[in-house]
Amino acid sequence: MFQRLTFVATFLAAISCHTLLTPASFLSAAETRPNIVFAFADDWGKYASAYAELEPGGISDLVSTPHFDRVASEGVLFRNAFVNAPSCTPCRSSLLSGQFFWRTGRGAILQGARWDLAIPSYPLLLRDAGYHIGHTYKVWSPGSPANAPYGAAKYAYNRRGSRFNGFSQRVSAAQDIAAGKQALLEEVRGNFQDFLTARTAGQPFCYWFGPTNCHRKWIAGSGKKLWSIDPDGLQGKLPEFLPDVPVVREDVADYLGEVQAFDAGLGVLLAELERIGELDNTLVVVSGDHGIPGFPRGKCNLYDFGTAVPLAIRWPKKIPAGRVLEDFVCLPDLAPTFLEAGETQVPDAMTGRSLLGLLATTQSGLVDATRDHVVMGRERHVAKARTDLLPYPQRAIRTQDFLYIRNFKPSRWPMGTAAGYGAPDGPLPKHDQLVNNTFGAFGDLDASPTKAFVIEHRKDTGGQTYFDLAFGLRPEEELFDLKNDPDQIHNVAQDPAYQKQRQALSERLMQILKTTGDPRTAGDGSTYDKPPFTEDSVNRKRPNKKKAR
Repeated sequence: MFQRLTFVATFLAAISCHTLLTPASFLSAAETRPNIVFAFADDWGKYASAYAELEPGGISDLVSTPHFDRVASEGVLFRNAFVNAPSCTPCRSSLLSGQFFWRTGRGAILQGARWDLAIPSYPLLLRDAGYHIGHTYKVWSPGSPANAPYGAAKYAYNRRGSRFNGFSQRVSAAQDIAAGKQALLEEVRGNFQDFLTARTAGQPFCYWFGPTNCHRKWIAGSGKKLWSIDPDGLQGKLPEFLPDVPVVREDVADYLGEVQAFDAGLGVLLAELERIGELDNTLVVVSGDHGIPGFPRGKCNLYDFGTAVPLAIRWPKKIPAGRVLEDFVCLPDLAPTFLEAGETQVPDAMTGRSLLGLLATTQSGLVDATRDHVVMGRERHVAKARTDLLPYPQRAIRTQDFLYIRNFKPSRWPMGTAAGYGAPDGPLPKHDQLVNNTFGAFGDLDASPTKAFVIEHRKDTGGQTYFDLAFGLRPEEELFDLKNDPDQIHNVAQDPAYQKQRQALSERLMQILKTTGDPRTAGDGSTYDKPPFTEDSVNRKRPNKKKAR
């Protein structure tokens, strides 16, 4: 289905900026402007059966995503799509604003985030340009005001319920599995129909579908029970930094079950668009907000396991079908893409680059030679993961051949502290706590059976290596040769043979950070180590005033 075409390198012509539409032009514009449906899964990394066809031998071999695959085959599939931050709130801050996350004020952190209403967001700009906007399930949270970049509760369509977010929990408890699945899919249908019914006749619409079922926690064994995903089929397919043992394979299989549930929900949206005759004039975009949760080096990490995401885009009226693109795309690129498609001016503040010119070509491979990298980073995820509510500041640049990471505070624990690991000595949490309570130890890694296994087996033969890769301190610089080390576990930053590449990537990264106003490059770089970024997310204050390390 996704035959790779000959590698093509060419520069795109500059894309002109459109003016804002006046109210008098709304009706005529509605005849040409597309609808926009963005299906955005919480915690969905780059796992889809479309990728299994291109990159066999990995986790995607066991997942079936026919509706994502349809969007890809009838449009464009991206092989190098990444988030700007592998933590849901800052990722969504960057996506909604079309900017690097470090330009969004307190939107740059997770717990304790606040949205600056002065920051332009694409949904509200489209609303002002005449679009009917709405969202179901999660958009921007945790953060305050909740879902502010999408107009908050005023544009929420959840009247039929939010049970889909607990997919495996609800269906596993149903007497009839097929009936349980169907009930949740009908909830998806009803919420979407309510949104469609609320629009004015002929008005273009912009809809956000954001279920959270791929987020922890899901029911152990649900992948096999609900979706017939055999955990043993993953044997030999896990990345090197994960123990290839039954409990970990089952954990991954259960996650893939949630991915298939999300895909089934996507299928409902496509069916409804077909039913009302709007599918071919709808820009459909499908992606996820970061990598897999509860697994080492996934969510909250700048390795591909935490930052690479699926991305497929369909719009038959403007996008030639059946192409696979190698161009590097960062999710903030979607905001100017949506605005340009909606013939709405792209604010100068947006650092993302519209994809429409790229999508409109008939080429595959690397189309725009300037799209040869992405830049990523993170600051604070769980507020209490480290002493004094401090973040773990990182930035990275990813190219086709290398991943370079700068850890600004290498003395801090990347996944947070635990007893004997940056916190006072004592016993680590017991098994049930490690499986069910994220905050008991290493709070930036979600509680899970895999987390428990790695911690509890750290003294086994080879176990310390898995533990260190998951939770250990990291050096100031990391560099990975992706051709020889696709799982990114062998740091060559200090290898003499790689000094030219390390220096070039370091200089390129720092220049981008400085040019775009990253606070980590301003003054002493301590902005995120001070209030309000280190306030308690509940009490709105910092518990003590110890000097930041």
